[in-house]
Amino acid sequence: MILVTGGTGFLGSELIKQLTDSGLAVRALKRKTSVIPSVIDNNPLIDWFEADINEPAILEDAFIGITKVFHCAAFVSLNPKDKKQLFHVNIDGTSNLVNLCIENNCRLLHVSSVAALGNAKKGMPITEKDFWEYDSKAHAYGLSKYESEMEVWRGITEGLDAVIVNPSIIIGKNAGFDGSGAIFKLVKGGFPFYTDGASGFVDVEDVARAMMLLMENPVTAERYIISSANYHYKDLFTAIAEGFNVKPPTREAKSWMLGIAWRTLKFFSSFTGKQPSITKDTANSSLSLSYYSNEKIIEATGIQFKPITQSIQEITQYLK
Repeated sequence: MILVTGGTGFLGSELIKQLTDSGLAVRALKRKTSVIPSVIDNNPLIDWFEADINEPAILEDAFIGITKVFHCAAFVSLNPKDKKQLFHVNIDGTSNLVNLCIENNCRLLHVSSVAALGNAKKGMPITEKDFWEYDSKAHAYGLSKYESEMEVWRGITEGLDAVIVNPSIIIGKNAGFDGSGAIFKLVKGGFPFYTDGASGFVDVEDVARAMMLLMENPVTAERYIISSANYHYKDLFTAIAEGFNVKPPTREAKSWMLGIAWRTLKFFSSFTGKQPSITKDTANSSLSLSYYSNEKIIEATGIQFKPITQSIQEITQYLK
């Protein structure tokens, strides 16, 4: 049987949908406060198990009869204040999963992030051979994902059968305006600025499909970047604006402008108690030029990625 952690999340729910659409039974983890997405609600092929990946004593019972594990659960934040929780969930939680996979002889597919690959080398695309290098300015999320990968590699040295995937920025209609959907909300609202940065983007359906293909692939002890295409934010914002039939951003947000923005929002958040919409880490990330290679995943699985322009059209039509 298959176990999926983070089953109610954006990626986890899409993965479960595709697994059950293929006729496969799934045991999915959820927390007490989690809300089951409508796309997988009332599905008879799903055995929901209430547990937290940071509670190994309870989690152990979820492994009964399990042979394959998709580890999608993670905490995502670029707010420095969340460092402790990022490390607790992403590193300690992954360590618990790795130990239980070893004990129960399960194959593990661990969902990491391109954030664990570190910064781009000037003029060079980022590949699976790149690893995070220590940087005092690096954000806690990237470090937590790197360290969680190290837990998987530790397990591999102890005999664990595992592969790691590093998705780029995942987009899809079911994100709504949360997570990566915040970009669509920003542009739809007529935001006039763009940044001179670039990153990789991929549709959530392709990420789930690639994960399923890799799980059935006999390869082990490897990592794979899952990314459809690299986009400059200006081009991405323009395509989203066209999808919503609104005016595209025309003014470049310079680094000093972002510096003022995140400092101001940080100041006001100390009074409101609300998370600032822009932090130092998100500002820095929006200015970096990061290009990712998808050659290895294509060679391993033969996957044909959905064009990002098509994904944007589907998302904007859904969110109008």
